[in-house]
Amino acid sequence: MGAIWFAIWSILTVFQPPNLVTAEEPACVPGFQSDQLTFSVTRNYLTRGTALGKVGFSDCTDRTRFLFDTSDKRFAVKTDGVLMVKRPVFLHEGHHDFFIHSWDSQGRKLTIPVSVSMNAADAQVPVLQVPEPGEGLRRRRRDWVIPPLNVPENQRGIYPLKVAQISPTCETRKIFYSITGPGADLPPVGRFTMDRETGNLYVTQPLDREETAHYTFESHALVEGQGHEDYPMEIIVNVIDQNDNEPYFTVEYNANVAEATAIGTEVVRVEAKDNDEPDNLNSDLRYRILNQDPPLPTDNMFEINPVTGSIRVTGRGLDRVKYPQYTLTVQAADLAGEGLTGQTKVILTVTDSNDNTPVFIQSVYKATVDENKKDVEIVRMIVTDEDEPQTPAWNAKFKIISGDPDGLFTVKTGTNKQEGILSTAKELDFERPSKLTLLVSVENEIPFAPGVSVVTSTATVVVNVRDVNEAPVFDPKEKLVVKPEDLAVDEVVVQYTASDPDTARKQTVSYKILTDPAGWLNVDRDTGLIKVRTFMDREAPFVTNNRYTATIGAYDNDAVPATGTGTLIIQLEDVNDNAPVVDLRYIKVCNKDPAPQLLSVTDEDGLEFGPPYSVSLQGMSKTNWTARMNDSRTGIILNLATELPSGEYSVILRVADKHGLEQVSIIKAEVCDCRGAEPTCPV
Repeated sequence: MGAIWFAIWSILTVFQPPNLVTAEEPACVPGFQSDQLTFSVTRNYLTRGTALGKVGFSDCTDRTRFLFDTSDKRFAVKTDGVLMVKRPVFLHEGHHDFFIHSWDSQGRKLTIPVSVSMNAADAQVPVLQVPEPGEGLRRRRRDWVIPPLNVPENQRGIYPLKVAQISPTCETRKIFYSITGPGADLPPVGRFTMDRETGNLYVTQPLDREETAHYTFESHALVEGQGHEDYPMEIIVNVIDQNDNEPYFTVEYNANVAEATAIGTEVVRVEAKDNDEPDNLNSDLRYRILNQDPPLPTDNMFEINPVTGSIRVTGRGLDRVKYPQYTLTVQAADLAGEGLTGQTKVILTVTDSNDNTPVFIQSVYKATVDENKKDVEIVRMIVTDEDEPQTPAWNAKFKIISGDPDGLFTVKTGTNKQEGILSTAKELDFERPSKLTLLVSVENEIPFAPGVSVVTSTATVVVNVRDVNEAPVFDPKEKLVVKPEDLAVDEVVVQYTASDPDTARKQTVSYKILTDPAGWLNVDRDTGLIKVRTFMDREAPFVTNNRYTATIGAYDNDAVPATGTGTLIIQLEDVNDNAPVVDLRYIKVCNKDPAPQLLSVTDEDGLEFGPPYSVSLQGMSKTNWTARMNDSRTGIILNLATELPSGEYSVILRVADKHGLEQVSIIKAEVCDCRGAEPTCPV
């Protein structure tokens, strides 16, 4: 520090030739003009900017301005020697001691003790100028305000202690004073009192800012003999904070720090509380580490930011095995680190870092698996790891890095976290490469620690695919053909064949019908040629949406034959093989003024071979009845043309579709002796 101040002093100093010393003149000695400085003040609370006096100093040159420093940063000395209050100060015990430093022309540091003391004889309290009571007070009340009073907490002295005095302008009349409100006659009652005759304001006990930071009450003035009181005046008392609360921590801290934590990494942040006034020097905290246990490998493995409380790693050599835990004793001090203190413990547990790679216990594995098997376990690969067991740095994860471009395999970690389980993800095929070579790597669940030389361990897995007898395969799996429904017997429907995937076995394939609900088909055993066995019918109940489905089987000639299946779908094209018929075969009519009867017509063929229909009466029916098609030509309007005796008659109708395919329908008609549309016949 002295060297710094001397450098600044050298910049400011203008070179002066040394004074000539004569025999008659005593030699000049640089330094302060006295051995101790004492400054007297009239109150124990010093506000910012207060000038306390002047410091005398000489460096035996012609200079009159010097650089000064103080041991208490709440005080500052200007270059002309004036001692100033830089931040508010409360004089505990009525005085405060500190040191002032300066430097001579040679850069030597000179120091003098300083004492700032309150002179009790000169102690003063604020004087409150209150207007004279009377009517004028009411008119002028808005024009004046009693300034707030500042009373330090924990003030020493004999109580009640005078803190203010009212000085009215009235000198001719007797005035009586009183106060009301919180702190006076309201809770906390009696904290302040006022002398009835003098107007002196007293505090009756030491104040506590942390209990009550501000008091607001009212003063009253009453002129003797006057029947009314003027408006009360508001008095505000601010309780000035003193450093009477130690910093404290609410918890002990526990945190983990990994072995490979980089220098400068924050591991935990501590925070202390202080019940003194916020944003005040009394609650301005600074942190420091008092002790590190153990002090190994060095005693400064960690540092703390004095302002934020952030603890960071500063030393190298964290080792979970040698030093598994550190206990730091952390202190918080107010007054920016120079005041009251509190402590806490910070326990740092050193955790394992991933500085060891997992290694396969063998480099090559061989296994055999049947073809066409999915989700089958092939092999288990064991690894070892020197990191702490059951931690992410020890837990292994596996990956196939080559030899499986089609994704035929999968590898997952076993429950013990040190085992890789290789399985089939898809069905393998012996007729394709029957031998596959995979390269599997192993890592940990978390990345390796920075600076660790990593060589990833790998293992080679040779998988041999075992041949099994596979069923012949139809191509396509479903075959659709379109054929007319009146295809002749023994006419070819289609040739539907399968191939045997077991090419190395050179097997033959044979065919048979597995399902044929209507029995319409035959298949050639050797060629797969499918022919019509009996006539097919699109209108048969086994046909859905014009499609008939059969299943064809193909089997090889192995000792234990394997059978594959294919689905044959025949879409039947409609032919005109169904004549239209009348749905209603029984009617009842009156023989007088009978109502026409509407008979519906259906045709099992499709629309191509359906309406419009035509109708004609046959035989004797033409004599007594009339028949014609309705407007849509899908229904028949039948009417009794002559009055017949009651009884049952047959009406013969011949109905034809639009292509002329026709057939006769016979309608039974009961004729009743009645009139109109609602026939009533005797039972």
